[in-house]
Amino acid sequence: MAQIAFLGTGLLGSALAEAAAGRGDQVTAWNRTAAKAEALRAFNITTAATPADAVRGAERVHIVLRDDESVEAVISAAHAGLGPNTVICDHTTTQPKLTAERSARLNASGVRYLHCPVFIGPAAGRLGQGIIMAAGPQAHFDAVQPALAAMAQKLEYFGERPDLAAVYKLFGNAFILGIAATMADVLSIAKGSGVAPDDALKLLDFFNPGNVVAGRGRQMAKGDFTPSFELVMARKDVRLMIESSGSLPLAVLPGIAARMDTLIAEGEGMKDAAVLARDAVTR
Repeated sequence: MAQIAFLGTGLLGSALAEAAAGRGDQVTAWNRTAAKAEALRAFNITTAATPADAVRGAERVHIVLRDDESVEAVISAAHAGLGPNTVICDHTTTQPKLTAERSARLNASGVRYLHCPVFIGPAAGRLGQGIIMAAGPQAHFDAVQPALAAMAQKLEYFGERPDLAAVYKLFGNAFILGIAATMADVLSIAKGSGVAPDDALKLLDFFNPGNVVAGRGRQMAKGDFTPSFELVMARKDVRLMIESSGSLPLAVLPGIAARMDTLIAEGEGMKDAAVLARDAVTR
């Protein structure tokens, strides 16, 4: 049984704290809004009035906060209670550059900091599902690896470059939000065309968008714009999509159209639609 602390007990932090207590850890929790931490008493979790009180005696500290600014403030407030061997596992989604700076500064000062962002929702957190990524000093990762592995189905360590987990977290969230936005536009096309939302999703019974990621995504990463779906033809199809949605708001298609228009004006129209990635992959 480990003595640990959770700083930040919103939806995800609460779920992870509950799961840790269920595994037998001795958990102390702190949250800026005290009532959110107090609700965890029902799970045999102790609450603390300050971050320093919460982390005192803990071998691991799990931080689940909103942004870089809150992480800095809470670590500063907790500093007086940290033991020399305490490892901070920061699960917050943060800016990679600031994450690297924070990791270097804290570890140089003797605070053992490891960035560990997650792809875990509250329900999955209670069940020990999802993905945890980690980046930072190998020794810190080795010290907490068994505990992190118990928190999720998959644990991925990116090595000692401290910002890499933060970067991959943004990659993943870009996919999540991009897919959600594209789905919203698909449903707008459906509504504008008199197709019910559930019926529109029947496309997924025989068309797998994941194949596009695996195929054209690798083509884009290589900078291979050999045409199989010419950009000018793709632009025509985007026009049809926008027209079919009528007056409904669209999340991504107008931006795609604008980028296509720029590339076509620059002479890229006969290349594959993968040329949308030109500026990102051209050396």
